[in-house]
Amino acid sequence: MKILITGANGFVGRNLSETLKAIKEGKDKTRDIIVDDIFLFDINNTLDNLDQYTKHCDYVINLAGINRPQNTSEFYEGNKGFIETLCSFLVKNKNKCPIIASSSIQVGKDNDYAKSKKAGEDYLKEFSKQNGNQVYIYRFANLFGKWCKPNYNSVTATWCYNIANGMDIQINDPNVVLPLCYIDDVANEIIKCLKGTPNYNGEYYEVSPIHEVSLGELAETLKKIRESRNDLSIVNQSDEFTKKLYATYLSYLPEPEFSYPLKMNIDSRGSFTEFIRTHEHGQVSVNISKPGITKGNHWHHTKNEKFLVVSGKGIIRFRKIGESHVIEYKVSGEKLEVIDIPTGYTHNIENIGDTDMVTIMWANEMFNPEKPDTYFEEV
Repeated sequence: MKILITGANGFVGRNLSETLKAIKEGKDKTRDIIVDDIFLFDINNTLDNLDQYTKHCDYVINLAGINRPQNTSEFYEGNKGFIETLCSFLVKNKNKCPIIASSSIQVGKDNDYAKSKKAGEDYLKEFSKQNGNQVYIYRFANLFGKWCKPNYNSVTATWCYNIANGMDIQINDPNVVLPLCYIDDVANEIIKCLKGTPNYNGEYYEVSPIHEVSLGELAETLKKIRESRNDLSIVNQSDEFTKKLYATYLSYLPEPEFSYPLKMNIDSRGSFTEFIRTHEHGQVSVNISKPGITKGNHWHHTKNEKFLVVSGKGIIRFRKIGESHVIEYKVSGEKLEVIDIPTGYTHNIENIGDTDMVTIMWANEMFNPEKPDTYFEEV
C-alpha cells in the first residue's frame, strides 16, 4: 500500500506518519496492514511533488488545512482550495484511490473556519460522485497528545506546556465541557479505515473514544500531575483519559527537568529512599544496605510488603510471632525473585556480600507515622 499524507508536518500528520513508518520498517508488527511507501506532502513541497505522489498513491490522507490565518480568505484557500488542487491532480493522473479527509466538529457553527471546512466536505462529496473516489470524511474533536503546538489552537497543549514550565493558565469558565480525542486513537482509527473497517456514525466518520472533560477537571488533573513529582504520588490512571493526559503532559516537560531529586534518608547502615507513593497501590522505596548490615527486625498486623534484591547478596529471615522456627531465603541480584513479607512474621534482611545491597521494597500502604503498624522484635 502506497499512502500519500498531506499536511504531513502538522500535529496529526507527524504522529500518523511516524506510526505508518514504524509499520513500513517492520518495527510495529502488531498491525495487520502492509505499508510499502509513504509520500509526505506539506507546505515546503511543490505542486510537482503533489503531481508525482498522486500518480502512484493507493490512498490519500488529507490532513492539510488552515485554522489560524491572517485573513479570512485563507480559511477557504486552505480548507477548500487545496482540496480542489489535490483532486485536480487525481483526475489528471486518473487515480480513483480512496480519500481520507480531516474535517472538524466545528462544522455547523457560524464562523469562517467551520464554513470553510464544510465547503471542503461538500466539494469532496461531489468529487466522489463525479470521479468515483471513495471518500471518508472525519470530523475530529479537539485533539491532544505529543507534538501538538502550544499557545496555538489547543487548550490542552497550551495548559500542558504552561503548567510544565511553571506558567499560569487562564480559565474563563471551568464548567465548559470539551470533547477531546487522543492522537494515538486518531492514528488507530485512520489505520482501521485503511483496512476497510472505519467508524461511521451515520453522518460522518469519527474517532472514538471521545472524552467529555470540563476545563476545571482538565486544569485540576494537570496540576495534580505536576505536583506528583513533589509528593511522589502517581495520578490514578485507571481511567483512559487520565492515562493519555499524563503521557501528553510529560511530552511538554522542559528538557533540563526530565529528572527530579528524591530525599535519601542516609545513616551508617546505608540509605532508605521513597520513590512512589499512591493511595491506591501503596508505596515503593529503594533500600541500600552496607556489607554486614541487618535491617528490619519488626512485624506488622496488616501492612504487607514485597522485597526484591536487585544488586548484592543477602538473607531474608522470618519468624512467626510466638514461635521459634526461623525461615531463611538467600537473595541476590543475580537471580531476581520477589519475597512476600507475610503479616504476623517478624523479619529482617542482612547484607552478606562485599558490596552494597540494593533492595526494591513495596508496601501495600503509604507510611503513616500516626499508624505505623510496625512492632520491633528480633527474628
